[in-house]
Amino acid sequence: MRTKSILKLFTCVAALQLGAITAEAADSPWLIRARVIDVVPDESSTVSIGGEITAGKSIVPEIDISYFWNDYFATELILATSKHSIGATGTSLGDLDLGHVWALPPTLLAQYHFNPYGQIRPYIGAGINYTIFYNEDPGDMTALEYKNGFGYAFQAGVDIGINDNWAFNLDTKKLYLNTDASINGGVATADVDLNPWIFGAGFAYRF
Repeated sequence: MRTKSILKLFTCVAALQLGAITAEAADSPWLIRARVIDVVPDESSTVSIGGEITAGKSIVPEIDISYFWNDYFATELILATSKHSIGATGTSLGDLDLGHVWALPPTLLAQYHFNPYGQIRPYIGAGINYTIFYNEDPGDMTALEYKNGFGYAFQAGVDIGINDNWAFNLDTKKLYLNTDASINGGVATADVDLNPWIFGAGFAYRF
């Protein structure tokens, strides 16, 4: 009888400890999301030889890490890189194939979460990014260079709870990216606003 009582007590303590661990995990300040994003440039430009620059869209994976300072406020670091086909139309040299370029815009956002205890948890965010351009392919040109730079970012999204740890995520961001492009060593130049919309869907895990 005494052995059974000890076993019952041990079982109750273990259950309480497991519940505490689960609650602690659910209350962790860290959250990670994995999304598939569609990066759609909303470009405008001023080109020294006339015409305008065009940039193709790109579908790529994205990872972000969030830290919750309290139930409502979080900061989020977004990491993704995308490849874009670049061209120029209506220039004095005709339409040009400017190859492609990779863009890496690490973005830091401050977020407000409206309904942190509900199943549907919308949020908004604003922050900054620094865009790094690399692996340029000049296409029809001899050389093509892009200047790295800072920009702004805005965000709206929603986490839809699946269980205590997992959620389905939908997210939209607007990035304001400007770059100066130099073609063939400065023979032609362009001031380009890429300003992409980024539409994403994926999953979030709170641990």
